[in-house]
Amino acid sequence: MTCSRLRLPGAALAATVLVTGLAGCATETTTTESGVELVSDGELTVCTHLPYKPFEFEQGGEVVGFDIAMMDLVAETQDLETTIVNTGFEGIQSGQSLNNGDCDVAAAGMTITDERARVLDFSDPYFDATQALMVPADSDATSLEDLSGGVLAVQQGTTGEIYANENAPDDVELRVFEDLGLLTTAVATGQVDAGINDNGVLYDFANTNDDVEVVAEFDTGEQYGFAVRKDGNPELLDAINTVISDSQEDGTYDEVYAEWFGDAPAG
Repeated sequence: MTCSRLRLPGAALAATVLVTGLAGCATETTTTESGVELVSDGELTVCTHLPYKPFEFEQGGEVVGFDIAMMDLVAETQDLETTIVNTGFEGIQSGQSLNNGDCDVAAAGMTITDERARVLDFSDPYFDATQALMVPADSDATSLEDLSGGVLAVQQGTTGEIYANENAPDDVELRVFEDLGLLTTAVATGQVDAGINDNGVLYDFANTNDDVEVVAEFDTGEQYGFAVRKDGNPELLDAINTVISDSQEDGTYDEVYAEWFGDAPAG
């Protein structure tokens, strides 16, 4: 099997390559001078799931976003090029993509959970999130209870799906979508009565689409983490944690955050 790769225009911090071929494409692992294990020499290979704007999405033929910028910072400290692998979220959260050697690290707006931590080694938290409810602009619904008898869109394998299963009224039909783009389109076009997902991505979509609005948030206390193979790459995990800590201390994190969210994080 051969890998299909599209070299993209230069990113702000490191060159980015989008890999569309997956299983069977990884070369033999190599190790940097600092002890970081890589599936491809000279590259930090990152698994993500597109689109998840503003964390990871394609823009002008380039994969960009908050998570990508943070991975570029990690790559820069190791003198590596960033390579992006777009793959299914289920394979990411289950650890399969990392165990298969498709990538070195997962960066996919992924909430740290006990279940996921059993199969992945997470970095320190780098982003606070919660769940939100988005409805068509002409809807009267402002809560899950208002959706009684209706249809609620969820994204497969996400904490939003879990929250909806546990908290939506019993007579609400949950319609599962593979990715965020399909979910937001379903809400905007009235295919469903509402959609639930992380607040950051839904507010981003609503800010540029008058057909929808975010009407509620649910305080789930979630935090995102980057992930490496379970018990498989402690040196890379250390490098990621160092970038998170150093960038938060020197102001780089705030700059990256403001670039993709419009304002520096509160507090």
